[in-house]
Amino acid sequence: MDARWRRQAGLTALYLGVFATIWFSVPATDPPLRTALVVGSGLALLTALFGAVVVVKARRAAAVIPGNRAADRRYGVIVVVEFSLAALGALVLAGLGWSEFVPVLVCAVVGLHFVPLAPVLRDRLLVPLGVALCLVALAGLVVALASSVQAGLVVGTGAGLLFWGYAALALLRTARPA
Repeated sequence: MDARWRRQAGLTALYLGVFATIWFSVPATDPPLRTALVVGSGLALLTALFGAVVVVKARRAAAVIPGNRAADRRYGVIVVVEFSLAALGALVLAGLGWSEFVPVLVCAVVGLHFVPLAPVLRDRLLVPLGVALCLVALAGLVVALASSVQAGLVVGTGAGLLFWGYAALALLRTARPA
C-alpha cells in the first residue's frame, strides 16, 4: 500500500472514528446500555487517534502527496449538499414537532451521501456502508413508530457500530504489507 492509500485509509479511520463517537452519544439511555455506548464511544475515539497516527506517518513517508482538484471539488459539493439537506430536514422536522426523527433523517442523508462519494474517494465499500446506514435509519423509524423505543437509540447505536466497524476496517487495511 503506497503512502497515498495509507493516508486515505488513515483519514477514513480518523473521520469515521470521530463520527462513530458522535453517533454513540446520540441515544439517551440508562445503564447497562449507556455504559456499553460510552465504552463504544471511547473505542471509536481510540480508532480515530490511531487513524491520525497513520495519516502523520504516511505524510512523512511521502514528501508530497499531490491532490486532485476535480475530486476535491466534487467532494466539497457532495458534503455541502449533504449538510444542507440534513440541516433543512432537521429544521422542518423540529418545526413540525417531530424532533425525535431528526436522527433518522440525518442517518439516511449520511447514508445516501456515501453513494456519490464512493467513486470520488475510490472506495467502493462506501456504497454498502451507505446502504447499511439507510437501513439503520429505516429500522429506527419503524421501531419508533411501532413501539416506545426512541428512534435515536436505534439509529445512534446502529450508525455508531457501522462507522466504528468501517473505521477499524480502514485501519486493518493499513496493516497489510506494502
